[in-house]
Amino acid sequence: MLGWLCLTFSVAFGSALIPLISIEIFVIGLVTQQPGISWWWIGIAVAVGQVLGKMFYFLAARGTLHLPAFLKRKEKPAKPLSPWRLKWKARLEWVRVRCHRHPHWMFGTHAVSSVVGLPPFMFTTVLAGLAGMSSWLFISTSVAGRFARFSVLAASPAAVAGWWVH
Repeated sequence: MLGWLCLTFSVAFGSALIPLISIEIFVIGLVTQQPGISWWWIGIAVAVGQVLGKMFYFLAARGTLHLPAFLKRKEKPAKPLSPWRLKWKARLEWVRVRCHRHPHWMFGTHAVSSVVGLPPFMFTTVLAGLAGMSSWLFISTSVAGRFARFSVLAASPAAVAGWWVH
């Protein structure tokens, strides 16, 4: 069982860094093939793996973690922005200013996102970093929400099977 939980943690960590990896599909596959593993342990392994992986994005958005040169965009000579780009730049600046002014607003949005997935968890992770949310609040909210989400997901095949049998 410990091997499966370590693998689950690793896949969750990888899925947090590389969004193309689906931890949801992995969890459903795991619980259908290994029904002896408790949904509780799967929820913990996924929550901790996901949050540790997302910490990189959170810290980079806060400016605490500096990205290596190969991950940064090359500086291009400044050219005039089109009206469309100016409009979007102004909107993004408006959001950035509001996030800095009201970092506590992110708590509710991030909490809902960590459970439901809408708005996308990756998006709210970066926004929480930009807003200056405290690391403690980010970690506690994320772990609680991810645990709830993936515990329910891990328990769902057994619950559905129980409905069909009775």
